[in-house]
Amino acid sequence: MLREILDVLQDDPSSQRRWFHDDYFDLFVRQTAGELAAFELCYGIHSSERALVWSAGRGYFHDGGPLEADPIIARFERVADGLPEVLRFALGARLREYAQHKAQVPARRTRFRRADWQQTGDDQNPEDQSRIS
Repeated sequence: MLREILDVLQDDPSSQRRWFHDDYFDLFVRQTAGELAAFELCYGIHSSERALVWSAGRGYFHDGGPLEADPIIARFERVADGLPEVLRFALGARLREYAQHKAQVPARRTRFRRADWQQTGDDQNPEDQSRIS
């Protein structure tokens, strides 16, 4: 089940950045006025990390190689019960939309790269540990 990582670095006062994690997924979301504005669903954390990325106005991208949507979406739905309801429903709608149009989704990069604030474990900067618990 996905658990929320608290005290995530906030860089924009007009929106809220949130981070949810389990042993396979990292889900990074941005909410504006409580509504989903963007997300990165990162998966394959310990092998070949990939990410499905969506943002309002820009649409979908996939980083890290080809995505086989159905197994990832089904796996995500099994662990999403712990998410706040508004996010769970919004993400479910976006993932179903992606599955219907995945052939039209471009890949931005062949390898996924996390932003500094998204680093975990041994890769995490000591300076960032005070911001992410």
